[in-house]
Amino acid sequence: MQRHRVAPVIAAGILAPVLLLATPSLAAAAAPAPTSVSAAVTADEPDMDELRVAIARILADPDSGKRVIREANALLDANDPVAMRAWLESGYQLAQAEDDRVAIARILADPTISPALRAAAGAALDDNTPEVLRHFLEVGRYEVD
Repeated sequence: MQRHRVAPVIAAGILAPVLLLATPSLAAAAAPAPTSVSAAVTADEPDMDELRVAIARILADPDSGKRVIREANALLDANDPVAMRAWLESGYQLAQAEDDRVAIARILADPTISPALRAAAGAALDDNTPEVLRHFLEVGRYEVD
């Protein structure tokens, strides 16, 4: 595990018990279980606590940009498991891609960067896929001389 990835994992480990204890699901645990079959959660679906922890891990990641942070905090405030699940499946990638475009634009705004880095950043923006944008920021910009 890379060094810059260890801190978010530790932070998520610290935040997990706090989030678990702060959620209303513990208060509901004392109530009798619903008898309705439709209210039961299948084993494949993550429960509310798992969704909150997954979002907390994303918040703890120092690479998370402003849109990711804004959307993740709004989801935690809304406490809607359907919206959380949908965001984790697709919305997170879109928010991260927007934050990545902003980060690459900031690199391009630096007048001191090399022509090779400028070309690589431009190519990443031209491709405009979330995978290429993320790869440029994590790897590509360091490979360019």
